Amino acid sequence: MIVDQLILDRKTTKSKFGSDKKSERPIRSVAKAVSWRIIGTLDTLLISYLLTGEVAIAASIASIDFVTKMFLYFFHERLWNKINWGK
Repeated sequence: MIVDQLILDRKTTKSKFGSDKKSERPIRSVAKAVSWRIIGTLDTLLISYLLTGEVAIAASIASIDFVTKMFLYFFHERLWNKINWGK
């Protein structure tokens, strides 16, 4: 499903997203998810380190946090893109 959206034919993508300025392409949501997760993961890494005092444990927590929350953010972002409220 996600892969299909990311690998859409360019012609289809241009016509679909070019006429609808309120929508974002899925790849933009992926870029936003990754950039936000980098910030969030650094925050989690710092907090985990301050609480545990162990770099390895903090890195483990931050790694799991990075992956799970990136997927959650992507689907959250795509859902909000379908809601017209506030556009």
